[in-house]
Amino acid sequence: MKRTTVLRKAIMDRRAVAVPGAHDALSAKAIEQCGFEAIQVSGYGLAGSFLAKPDVGLLQMKDVLDITWNIAQAVKIPVMADVDTGGGNAVNAAYITERLIQMGVAGMNIEDQIFPKRCGHMAGKEVIDAEEMAGKVKACAEVRDALDPDFIINARTDVFAVAGLEEAIRRCNLYLAAGADLGFIDGIRARADVETAVTSLNGPLSVNLMDAISGMKTELIPIPDLAAMGVGRVSIPVASIMVTQKALMDFFTALKASPTGTLPGQTQWVASFEEYTDFVGLKDYKALEDRYLPEQRIASKYGDTSKIVG
Repeated sequence: MKRTTVLRKAIMDRRAVAVPGAHDALSAKAIEQCGFEAIQVSGYGLAGSFLAKPDVGLLQMKDVLDITWNIAQAVKIPVMADVDTGGGNAVNAAYITERLIQMGVAGMNIEDQIFPKRCGHMAGKEVIDAEEMAGKVKACAEVRDALDPDFIINARTDVFAVAGLEEAIRRCNLYLAAGADLGFIDGIRARADVETAVTSLNGPLSVNLMDAISGMKTELIPIPDLAAMGVGRVSIPVASIMVTQKALMDFFTALKASPTGTLPGQTQWVASFEEYTDFVGLKDYKALEDRYLPEQRIASKYGDTSKIVG
């Protein structure tokens, strides 16, 4: 099955499929190996990992597409892109949709904030007219229908923080009518709000649990409960970058504080060299070299090749 088909079935089953966010190819590979069914590219994570900046619209769309390509090539499970406001107007958004489908991406998030946008759990958000966003969704949907009808369009509204649940539901239904596959109310707060949205939307609801630890603005509802409600997708977008930032700070703080400048025997901080090189597939590349390259070239390049693979 195509990755788009796999993702569409999982979402349309309305079993609250968990979709963690990846900030690069390495984090995507880790998410896949831990058994998750799908990945979303985290715009919040890309801003942090690529620029060390907050998610306030600083990342260029070319960079978003380049990193999304790397992520999609690193894993076999479906990948959803985060294209923020679609790169401009409806024409720009349609072009981005075409690019993503050609890249083998399984779906995308597009939102109704003004540009420059900001992370959905930040204060001070502003939204465009609902009809303008519906036009973007319609343009994207026409590209989807022409190139791959299974490609998922997740239409996000950030209006909950501005005008409340009723307007958020109205907007989601407008976007669903324009061709979106999912309605996504970012920053929705309580279980009762989620239950109301599920029963009021004319399509599946996407819920954002942020780091899956605090939930931030959204109540941390257990995923089995969300599945019982009929939620289509559960996003966990920021965990990978926040886990990474904490791990780096903890390790380098300990290293700097060490009187010797080293941490002998403290293996809890890191993967072993063999564990890491196995994870990124060094043995596979070594096997290719053994198959295709003359022995003398391998020996001159690596020396004793038995040491490479442990």
